[in-house]
Amino acid sequence: MTKPLTPCAPRCEASGRSLSWHTFPGARRTGTSGERLGTPTHEALHFAPPPRTSERHPRTTPPNAPKRQQSHRRVESSHMDDVTRYRHVPVLLGRVLELLAPALTAPGAVVVDATLGMGGHAEALLIAHPQARLIGIDRDTDALALASARLAPFETRITLVHAVYDQLPVVLAELGLSAVDGILFDLGVSSLQLDETERGFSYAHDAPLDMRMDRTIGQTAADVVNTYSAAELTHVLRVYGEERFASRIANAIVQERTRQPLVSASLLAELVRASIPAATRRTGGHPAKRTFQALRIEVNAELAALERAVPAAVAAVRVGGRVVVLSYQSLEDRLVKRVFAAGAASTSPSELPVELPDHAPMLRLLTRGADQASPAEVAANPRAASVRLRAIERIRQAA
Repeated sequence: MTKPLTPCAPRCEASGRSLSWHTFPGARRTGTSGERLGTPTHEALHFAPPPRTSERHPRTTPPNAPKRQQSHRRVESSHMDDVTRYRHVPVLLGRVLELLAPALTAPGAVVVDATLGMGGHAEALLIAHPQARLIGIDRDTDALALASARLAPFETRITLVHAVYDQLPVVLAELGLSAVDGILFDLGVSSLQLDETERGFSYAHDAPLDMRMDRTIGQTAADVVNTYSAAELTHVLRVYGEERFASRIANAIVQERTRQPLVSASLLAELVRASIPAATRRTGGHPAKRTFQALRIEVNAELAALERAVPAAVAAVRVGGRVVVLSYQSLEDRLVKRVFAAGAASTSPSELPVELPDHAPMLRLLTRGADQASPAEVAANPRAASVRLRAIERIRQAA
């Protein structure tokens, strides 16, 4: 049975945010809190580290690190494990395992699941590679609690960290790792967040307009719709939701909030529906889906974090290491494609007859375009319908 511990709460002098750490019984605090990189400061959820098996991977826990105070709150591991398995179906699991496998064969290999969620991909990676170590990162404390229960059988080989994925360099530095062997991103909103109606991610349920992936900090979707100007709302809906009727929806929101604050997901969904022409509403799914996507991206600064995270991941894998990214909407996929394509291109002047060693490609593309889910997988797991998978291998160090 796994027990999350209550955090102490020192403050970052620069941001004023909590730098508290959560640990598990028998675990020790690793490192010190890093500098905030435009996103919430992270908290580590550490199990005791495994024995050192390779000189490539230094010891990550100081021998004299203090243990943290225990809490009386309990997580029922068996129940949490059943809930997690029932609710979470990892997307493109076989393909993810296939792509990461060549990088994880050496004893002591380290793989990072930068969007841990409820631990489906992580569990499969740990089973497939019994000598590997996994670092799981997630901003959602509810997901971390579920994943910690699911991954309890692997407690000597995992380190779970409360962070946003663009904080990857800080997380690795605090763990004493200069490079890792594999990194996985499974982007977008998780099954847990969609299924818990009180989180406000779904337009299909009446719930508070929250949409924060990390409910410990930050503005909510209600804050956005009730405080942004019409111009700001139009920009968010048009850019992040690719919504054709962004201006009409934004004006309707501003008008409605003069009568009452917009705090309900169902009320906002109905307002969006009424703002879109009837002919358009008859096709393309629920008319509010683009608005809800845009607000979620704005609330969680998802694209800004991804713009930092993908180059950081490329820089963090050693030669022979691999990065796999699953995206679920075009804005994410275009960003990933751009970073991967740039790394896989030569920067030698085109007029030269030979490749300059320092200008040779640093990456090798492992997919032709983007992989998609098969019809059979989509039938079994409808949330896989929009997935686009891209992957690279690091083939040389930067000059």
